[in-house]
Amino acid sequence: MAERIDMLRALMRAKGWDAVVVTGSDPHGSEYPAERWKQVEWLSGFTGEAGDLVVTLDHAGLWTDTRYFIQAERQLAGTGIVLHKTRVPEQVLIPEWLERQFGGEALIAVDGLCVGADFAQSLPGTVISVPDLLSPFWTDRPAIPQTPVFTVNPGERRREKLDWLRAFLRERECDGILLTALDEIAWLLNVRASDIEYNPLVISYLLVTQTDVCWYVLKGEVEDPESGATFSILEADGVRILPYADIDYLPSEASGRLFVDASTLNYQLYSSLTAAGVPLEEGTSPVGLRKAVKNMTEIGGMRDAHLQDGLAMERFLYWLELSVEGGREITEWDAAVKLGQLRADLPQYRGDSFETISAWGPGAALPHYVTPHAYAPVIREGGLYLCDSGGQYDFGTTDITRTVPLGRISALEREDYTLVLKGHIDLAMAIFPEGTPGCRLDALAREPLWRSKRNFGHGTGHGIGWFLGVHEGPQDIRQNLNPVPLQPGMIVSDEPGIYREGRHGVRHENLLLCIDAGQNEFGRWLAFEPLTLCHFETEALDLSLLDRSEIEWLNAYHERVYRTLSPQLPREIADWLREKTLAIQV
Repeated sequence: MAERIDMLRALMRAKGWDAVVVTGSDPHGSEYPAERWKQVEWLSGFTGEAGDLVVTLDHAGLWTDTRYFIQAERQLAGTGIVLHKTRVPEQVLIPEWLERQFGGEALIAVDGLCVGADFAQSLPGTVISVPDLLSPFWTDRPAIPQTPVFTVNPGERRREKLDWLRAFLRERECDGILLTALDEIAWLLNVRASDIEYNPLVISYLLVTQTDVCWYVLKGEVEDPESGATFSILEADGVRILPYADIDYLPSEASGRLFVDASTLNYQLYSSLTAAGVPLEEGTSPVGLRKAVKNMTEIGGMRDAHLQDGLAMERFLYWLELSVEGGREITEWDAAVKLGQLRADLPQYRGDSFETISAWGPGAALPHYVTPHAYAPVIREGGLYLCDSGGQYDFGTTDITRTVPLGRISALEREDYTLVLKGHIDLAMAIFPEGTPGCRLDALAREPLWRSKRNFGHGTGHGIGWFLGVHEGPQDIRQNLNPVPLQPGMIVSDEPGIYREGRHGVRHENLLLCIDAGQNEFGRWLAFEPLTLCHFETEALDLSLLDRSEIEWLNAYHERVYRTLSPQLPREIADWLREKTLAIQV
């Protein structure tokens, strides 16, 4: 890593650059980039999902948030790269840090393909775009991926979605809209692929005008049968299929006013459009919010996906408990593989929705622990085991975390386990007025922890797509002041936690569907319906910390889990699940 940074600094001296900013994204503002665009990882060795790197002639720093502090400190050791912490009160973000170092006089180079326009514009000094900046050094850099493209049926035709989007353009008095976010393009066109691991997305750009739809997408010389059929269907619906690289010609060919979202539009394309004099209307893409509110077909599919996923989870937890009790040597990696195999046996399974976090004891203290393939720790009897995982299915996407005791646990582990579940239940029981954003509900999950002077650094909840990304906005449940209100049809996670470095970690996660809870003289009310179906371990609870309403919620949830899953489980697992879900007496 030090050699790679030295090569970059040699280029900086030759070009007269004061700083280079490398982000962990791709040309589409993706949270999870394909291997080709994992530039931060290649340059620094840091493998976390959120991290940006700044290199000057005498400093190299990685900016990441609370989820990755422990991981970053370990992975950056010996590289000379300094960790800069974000989402903490004393944070100094990259623009401010550069301002302090150089004032407004710095010459800052960025890979304009992988830096968002809004972020680039926030940097002080002069910013220059150097596409594929690292390619001269990264000689074995992976190519842009291309996988089979297929269509899906989410209960709304693409023509209906295009009609809605064109109505939006008329309201904004725009002639067209350029979509660059991959999940928005996949949703609008009802297409999926596997260009990015765990994400059923197609690397592409999409231009929609009142009369035309242009899809800039990789299309090999020899089409696979699935993609060829999909392209024909799209062309029959009036979608023109153009080469991915032809997006470079858009600035010279565009006519009229173009709506763009600068949060996902890359700086290189933004600069080319403005230099060509294309009038731009900047704003938040309307597709994200529309996509987040699921229709009845999507909601039904998500329920089916969670039923199937619950079957796999209960089979997995049964296997894990018996294996550990029986003295079998099971590593964290063995457990992750077993869960993947159980999901793969389910109908219409398309793969995991993210890399499974399988962690026993100290490993679980890292919120985004990466389970090692080789020399993985053995899961031993005693203590807590945490598993955060999810699946992609033709009819939905899942994300679930369960923390389970394996034999005896300490009083502190029991207390942490109970307080986290108490916070989880309090959020799940929430009833709130229409128009409430998730940031107003975040404290419900934290208050039981705060009362004991405990906390967690990550958000409490994120949105999730329908057979799309496991993380989606614009809604969330976290302390950041996000004003987007929750609406019926939105799905969010509920995942408070506690992490004690070197000792243990606890997280409990369900996905919740926002539903209508009725109307009275005070207005319209909303609530949550749990979609996830999998038991919590009542034997790990300190019941003195739960109140009556929380126990009643847990009993009702467990009865629903048992009655829904048991008819489709083998008899011995169904009997085991009955014991796990017996009502707690209040």
